[in-house]
Amino acid sequence: MDCSKSVRKYPFLDLGLVNEPYAARLRDVCSHVIAGGRYVGGREVEEFECELAAFCGCRYAVGTANGLDALRLILLSYIALGVMSPGDEVIVPANTYIATFLAVTHAGLVPVPVESDMMSYNIDVNAIADAVTPRTRAIMPVHLYGRPCEMEVIREIANNYGLKIIEDNAQAIGAFVGAERTGHLGDAAAFSFYPTKNLGALGDAGAVTTDDAALADTVRALGNYGGNDRYDKIYCGYNSRLDPIQAAMLRIKLQDIDALNERRRAIAAIYRSRIVNKLVMLPDYGSAGHVWHQYVVRVGDREHFRRYMLRCGVETDVHYPVPPHLQSCYKNGVFSRYPITEALAREVVSLPVNPVCISLADAGDISEIINDYAC
Repeated sequence: MDCSKSVRKYPFLDLGLVNEPYAARLRDVCSHVIAGGRYVGGREVEEFECELAAFCGCRYAVGTANGLDALRLILLSYIALGVMSPGDEVIVPANTYIATFLAVTHAGLVPVPVESDMMSYNIDVNAIADAVTPRTRAIMPVHLYGRPCEMEVIREIANNYGLKIIEDNAQAIGAFVGAERTGHLGDAAAFSFYPTKNLGALGDAGAVTTDDAALADTVRALGNYGGNDRYDKIYCGYNSRLDPIQAAMLRIKLQDIDALNERRRAIAAIYRSRIVNKLVMLPDYGSAGHVWHQYVVRVGDREHFRRYMLRCGVETDVHYPVPPHLQSCYKNGVFSRYPITEALAREVVSLPVNPVCISLADAGDISEIINDYAC
C-alpha cells in the first residue's frame, strides 16, 4: 500500500477524547467535592469502594493512591498479619510490567519469575509448580493486556501448596472467568486506575479488593500512616489513600466499563477476522471474558513494521520492550534468562483498541493496512 498520500489518522490513545464524553459530569462532581470541603477520604471514597466491591463480587474494597501501592500494601499486610515474613518468595510472571516485581521487592520479599506462555502472553501455569520452594508464600498472576490467567489451574496449585493468590488486576477490570470477575478470583487483588487503563482516573489511583476482613482492615490501616486513630498508629505505615476527587470521577466512569469493554471486544474481533498477513502473528483470542486492555500482535522486524504503520497514519506502542528481570534495577539479581519472555519483548506491538479513539470501521481500515505490510 502506498501510504504517502494518506491523510487519515488512527490514534493509539487520546485521553482528551476518552474523557470528553464525561467532561461535564466530571466537572460537576469535582465541584461538589470542592464545595464539600472534605479533601481526604469521605463519602465519595466510601461510595466508590462499595461500588467497586459490588462490581467485582467482593465483600471489601479499599482505595489506594495507585496500583503499585495496592500490590505492595497487600503483601505488607500479609507480613503484618503473620502470613508472610521478609525473605519469603512470591511467584510472578516473567512477562509483566515492572510494578509486579517492584511490589514484591518493596515488601522485603523475593520475586520468583516464571516463564510466559507464548500464545496467551500470561504466566505458563504448567511451570508454576516447579518454581515452588519451602519459602514460597504466594502466586501473583497478572491478567496481562486484559486476558484472565488460567485461574482454575492456579487455584489448584495454590491449594496443593497452601499459597495465597494475589491478582495483579491492573489491566483487566471487568474481565471474566466463567461467571466470576477478575478481582475476585483469589485471596486479594490489586487495581490500577492510571489514566490509560480501561477504567482510568485523571491521575494516579488504585484499589485492593478481597473477601478477607482482616486483610482489608490492615491494608486500610497501613495506607493511613499505620492506623485509623489519629495519633496512635498500630503499624509503621504509609500515606497511600485514594483522593476523593479521583473517587468521584471513577464512580462516574465505572458505570460504563462493561459497555466499553464490550466495544473493545468488538474491535478485537475485527482484527481477528480481517488480519490475514502471515508476517503479523495475532494473539490467541482466549475466552469471552478478555477485556483487551491492549491488542498485542507479534512482528519479526518490529521497528520496520511500526515505521510502516506510522507512515499509514496508524499509531502503535510497545508493551513492553524490556522485561523486568533485564532492567537496570535488577541487574544484580539472580534471575535466570527467560527466552520466551525475551522473544516476546523483541516482537510485541500494540495496535489501537481504545473504543473511543477508533471505530469499528477504523479497525477494518487498520486491518487492511496491516494486510498490505511487507518486509
